[in-house]
Amino acid sequence: MHRPGSPRKATAPQTASALPIAALLAGNIALAFGPWFVRLADVGPVAAGFWRIALAAPILVALAFAGQRRPFAPARGLWLPIALGGIAFAADLASWHVGILQTTLANATLFGNSATLMYPIYGFLVARMWPTRTQGLALALAAAGAGLLLGRSFQLSPKHLAGDLLCLLAGTLYTVYFVLMGKAREVVAPLPALALSTLASLLPLLVAALVAGERFWPQHWGILIGLALASQVVGQGLIIYAIGHLSPLVVGIALLSQPIVAGAVGWIAYGERLGPAELSGAVLVAIALVLVRSGGPRVASEAGEAKPA
Repeated sequence: MHRPGSPRKATAPQTASALPIAALLAGNIALAFGPWFVRLADVGPVAAGFWRIALAAPILVALAFAGQRRPFAPARGLWLPIALGGIAFAADLASWHVGILQTTLANATLFGNSATLMYPIYGFLVARMWPTRTQGLALALAAAGAGLLLGRSFQLSPKHLAGDLLCLLAGTLYTVYFVLMGKAREVVAPLPALALSTLASLLPLLVAALVAGERFWPQHWGILIGLALASQVVGQGLIIYAIGHLSPLVVGIALLSQPIVAGAVGWIAYGERLGPAELSGAVLVAIALVLVRSGGPRVASEAGEAKPA
């Protein structure tokens, strides 16, 4: 999502590392299928979020123990940010899943990924991870690409206002989740960190689904299993790995790959064709992703500013 908290100094090799970049992009591709799974699920949107977490949690815990003998030992002293991160993620899922059904897919993608802008701003202003000139150009190209991707279909109307606000809230909460999990990732391995935050999301999502009075028990489990594996195990797993190695700017720009993939899914599944503007936007985002690897972010050199919190 980086070193979201108060990251250690980032170096050019870290930012340009091929493996974290590949993991970040693969994670975003997997996550882009999430809205499709939510629409196909035969339970309520918040309930779908709960089952995504509930089905993924045992797998993540098992993988964490398979990777090391005491996977959660380094988390001592980090229970609060991990718990808060899990709660933020639960609220993000609940608000976004409800918003997906109350606004257009384009609006949901735009507002739900508002961390594209919020997270780099956090990196600039709080974590003191300043962009190089090339990375600044990459951010500008990414913004232009995002505008082209969503500009034609983006629409604000009273009919979509509630859904738009819910998706914007989700994007804000997703940024909070990135920051808190970045703190945990400074000392905790990716899978244990994700397993703990996933467990912390369970109860809030269960309560929210029951309070909402949604249809809770599914008739068909296949879609929810796909949602859990693609979005939580693979998607979030790869992103949590990547945020321990990449700057907020890189993570933020990479989030724009989700609308591209979601647009392709809409084209294939629902015949929502992409026009020249959307295809041009995808090209600009691709160029931005290449440029953003050119050198690490500037880190404030003043005494105390680069110290971990």
